[in-house]
Amino acid sequence: MTVIDSLVELQEVDGRIRELEMELKDLPRRKAVEKAKLSGVNADLAAAKANKEYAEGRVKGYESDAESLKERIRQLKSTQAGLKSNKEYQQYSVQIDLVSHDLEAAENNQLAAMDDLPSAQKRIDDAQSKLDAEQGQVDEFCREMDERIAAASADLEVAKAERVEKLKAVSDPQFIRYYERLKQKRWPVVVPLTHDGVCDGCHLVQPPSVAQLVDANEKNGEAGKGQRVVACTMCGRILYR
Repeated sequence: MTVIDSLVELQEVDGRIRELEMELKDLPRRKAVEKAKLSGVNADLAAAKANKEYAEGRVKGYESDAESLKERIRQLKSTQAGLKSNKEYQQYSVQIDLVSHDLEAAENNQLAAMDDLPSAQKRIDDAQSKLDAEQGQVDEFCREMDERIAAASADLEVAKAERVEKLKAVSDPQFIRYYERLKQKRWPVVVPLTHDGVCDGCHLVQPPSVAQLVDANEKNGEAGKGQRVVACTMCGRILYR
């Protein structure tokens, strides 16, 4: 196997590593996006619960008002029972009528407020049902993402171990140094030179001298002789036939 062949095999492993690393960056982001979908449903549920609490507060408020008015009426009637003057008795009767009118209004308001409770509860039930349905979908999606993350992580460890062996197989340190440096800026690093003399990386037509060097590299490799780094004049990628 020539040094170029070994380098191409190393690049294939590095390609898998790059894809796996990109996937491991993307999968958590996709999980976060999916979970964010629940924020709106949770907000609807919270609003529905707050609406019911408000409705219940109104019921309790009117109920408290009614009890206070009933107590006021009892006090007025108790005092009225001990009166000896007819004029005073009539005055208390007027007060009792006024408070009774207020009591009737408070009780009517309480009933009206109680009528709002079923619809408030239904709003909660609907929001909860929607949340439960979407929560199940999100949980299932996240479970799948976790499985993919675990699988990709395992594949990445295998690929990294394979890379160590492929790197050892590249016999020429010059190629390794050039490859490692360039792969930080260009990908792929090692690309074919087409029969038309075009770099398969940047698609620039190469001078005839470059094609001659690439062909010489190929012959040297077949003959078991040393090869040299032949790079694209534009992008710097390593060229081979």
